[in-house]
Amino acid sequence: MSFLKRVAPALLAAAFLASPALSDEQHFPLQSYRVGPYAAGGTGFFGGFIDYLNLINTRDGGVNGVKLTWSEGETEYEVEKGVEVYQRLKSNPGIAAWNPLSVGIAYAMIDGVTADKVPLITINHGRTDTTDGRVFPYVFPLLLNPYSETSGIVNYIAGKEGGHEALKGKKIAVLYHGSPYGKETIPIYELLAEKYGFDLVQIEVPHPGNEQGAQWLQIRRERPDYVVLRGWGVMNPVALTTAQRNGFPVDRIIGNVWSNSEEDVRPAGDAAIGYTAITTQASGNQYPVLQEIIKTVYDEGRGNLSDPARIGSVYHNLGIVNGILNVEAVRIAQAKFGNRTLTGDEVRWGFEHLQLSTDRVKELGAENLFHSINVTYDNHEGEGYVTFQQWDGQKWNVVSDWIAPDWSLLRPIIEKSSEAYAKEKGLPIRTEADAEGTVSN
Repeated sequence: MSFLKRVAPALLAAAFLASPALSDEQHFPLQSYRVGPYAAGGTGFFGGFIDYLNLINTRDGGVNGVKLTWSEGETEYEVEKGVEVYQRLKSNPGIAAWNPLSVGIAYAMIDGVTADKVPLITINHGRTDTTDGRVFPYVFPLLLNPYSETSGIVNYIAGKEGGHEALKGKKIAVLYHGSPYGKETIPIYELLAEKYGFDLVQIEVPHPGNEQGAQWLQIRRERPDYVVLRGWGVMNPVALTTAQRNGFPVDRIIGNVWSNSEEDVRPAGDAAIGYTAITTQASGNQYPVLQEIIKTVYDEGRGNLSDPARIGSVYHNLGIVNGILNVEAVRIAQAKFGNRTLTGDEVRWGFEHLQLSTDRVKELGAENLFHSINVTYDNHEGEGYVTFQQWDGQKWNVVSDWIAPDWSLLRPIIEKSSEAYAKEKGLPIRTEADAEGTVSN
């Protein structure tokens, strides 16, 4: 047998193994919503997420040679469709994490992802007690949960009034979306009202929120000092315009994290000028990571947003920050398990060691875009830092320092709820040693 004949099979095998088509890939199935009443949030968030994955693939060749891939299924923000997309896409190989950006869909997935041993990321939303990773190992309400958000808003109002003591005798109305997301904070507002002595009125707005006349008449009668807008989608601009018609001052309306985008204020026109909202990430495209996305992704015709004017908008930047957190969790897990396609449980380990200091955030080109994060096996959120921004008619301007929630108050409530869930479901309470182990998916 000639030398060529002897070595040809080995050469062919080596070439086959080195083929890019067989390179390691890490997959992100996306339950997106690009149509329907909440399309502005979906197109912005998933557009930013995909733009960041594109940046990592194009600029870096993936994460340590592992290409990032994704697939999408349209949910229209409906739970049934979200579950259908989950069932349809879960068979994709190499799934890193799920990122539905929907409280209802996330609630419906908790049992499934726990059985699958694949992380479920609910950035800025989700079930509050999933912050306790001792009970919910695969669910990560990164950056902010509904209770820490509520605490941050009350702390901000207290700061405006001169301290928590000044809240006594004030009246706060909470106008909330009539959905599981909107109702999530009812008990924590009641607790904070009792603690600080302010009067509380909580008013539901039925989905989707384009009719609010009766609610604002009630607010007019109640004459609160502040209105907290816990809205979503079309509910937000309708609230601002209806408030103006009823003579309620816009600078006394504080929006929550899903009432803080350009799409929430621009349709309201002048009625939105002076409106303030909480946020976990700043808007604008001046940050180095945004400039790199413009240069590497959009200038090369690979941008996901159909309207490039939305680059740097609130939802787009949230998607980019979400991309950073997902990619860094994969990178951290690779440092332990190897530069290859990881299992979902290995990525879970990466999320449970997702510690990005302000210095690391700066290295990633995101200084001042978001603060930092410090996830542990038992704290799946991080520190919960928030800031507040005010709309001037053209853009958002940051009007506060970073504000932390009252963890000494919140953590016992979270643990009580999570431990009750564990007892009901017959689940073990994990230890740190338990969290260090991984299993194959």
